[in-house]
Amino acid sequence: MQESGRKSLDILKEHSEEAKRTTIILEKNEREFIESLIKDGKEPGIKPLISKMLEIYKSLMIYDWRFPGEYYCGISRIALVNVELLNILTQQISKERWRDTGQKMGDALKVSIQSTLGLDAGQQENWEKIFERLKVQGFGDFYLKDKFLLLKTPFINDCEVLRGIMEGLLSLELETRNSAPPLVFEIKKRKPPAI
Repeated sequence: MQESGRKSLDILKEHSEEAKRTTIILEKNEREFIESLIKDGKEPGIKPLISKMLEIYKSLMIYDWRFPGEYYCGISRIALVNVELLNILTQQISKERWRDTGQKMGDALKVSIQSTLGLDAGQQENWEKIFERLKVQGFGDFYLKDKFLLLKTPFINDCEVLRGIMEGLLSLELETRNSAPPLVFEIKKRKPPAI
């Protein structure tokens, strides 16, 4: 009798830790939209879509967003801007100043990352989490391979601006090895922390 009671408790405990079914009632137009995403192959199903939306919600801390049009990720305001507009903006800066401008942007990004995620961007052990955040924010896909930093799908066309951003953010000196996507930068040396 005691043995079967223990088994029942184990089964209940195991069941309570399992995923639980949730019902969501969708409006007709919402359901049609989701079905069209699945039909067009843009999403594999409702569960993966909801999981992806929750991951984005957590990654961007959307629960802090104020609507409409005022979005914050920690201390930084987020603007949904066309990449073409950013490229027009960078084209208005003289080429000689692209890297310096990027470094200033990287310094600002470093403060945002530090205050939002509590990560020191100068420490390489934090880079994977920082690269994930940059990807979610649309900067592109970052990879570290030995002494090389790779950037696939960059959000700005100008390599020197991105080089400067990464130098400012990660406290590095980089040398460009490939200036067309995928961008490849060689890590030359670490900059000492600013006092």
